[in-house]
Amino acid sequence: MSVSVVNLTVHGIGPTERPLEPDEDRTWVTVEQFEQVLDAAVGRSDVRITFDDGNASDVRIALPRLVERGLKADFFVLAGLLGQPGRLDLPGLHELMRAGMRIGSHGWAHRDWRRLTDEQAREEIGQANKVLAELTGEPVTEVAIPFGSYDRHVLRRLRRAGVRRVYTSDGGRATADSWLQPRNSLHHDIGPKWAHEVLTGQPSLPLRARRTAARAVKRLRG
Repeated sequence: MSVSVVNLTVHGIGPTERPLEPDEDRTWVTVEQFEQVLDAAVGRSDVRITFDDGNASDVRIALPRLVERGLKADFFVLAGLLGQPGRLDLPGLHELMRAGMRIGSHGWAHRDWRRLTDEQAREEIGQANKVLAELTGEPVTEVAIPFGSYDRHVLRRLRRAGVRRVYTSDGGRATADSWLQPRNSLHHDIGPKWAHEVLTGQPSLPLRARRTAARAVKRLRG
């Protein structure tokens, strides 16, 4: 029997420590909003918490609050941006691992994977995974697609690279063991009840149909 899970995606938390990319402020949340989501996830085995972009707030703000609540999370890191101002650095990466957190790849430099040259694709998928594996001492076999932007060519590259699990930004629940995992992103305007609604609510039939259709289009386009 297939188990259903909800994947949540966190980007930045609290005061920004670097210039943001266009529209990046939409996925930046307050500490209070973040804590409300964590509190809703406590004790739920059907919730996976993930982090994208490798921001400094992953260690400074998120890590102690995860540990305090006994929660684990997956951190998808931009290998080529490690150590830059406002970003996760190598000591922070190791601190996450010591706390039992898992490390995955978000690529090299936060590019749209649908618009890569062959050389960029090798860097974003192959080189990024290799560098992170060397830095962590463990194989890196899970990735989160930047911007949730993918098509059949992107998925083919990931399969050829031996990626074991791929996280998107498609929204909705996921089958726990499926290769392609939709996620639900935290946004700057979420309210106190957002997490509870995402974790326990049942999307309407039209919404489920739209999400299914959108995923099918993404998998086939290119």
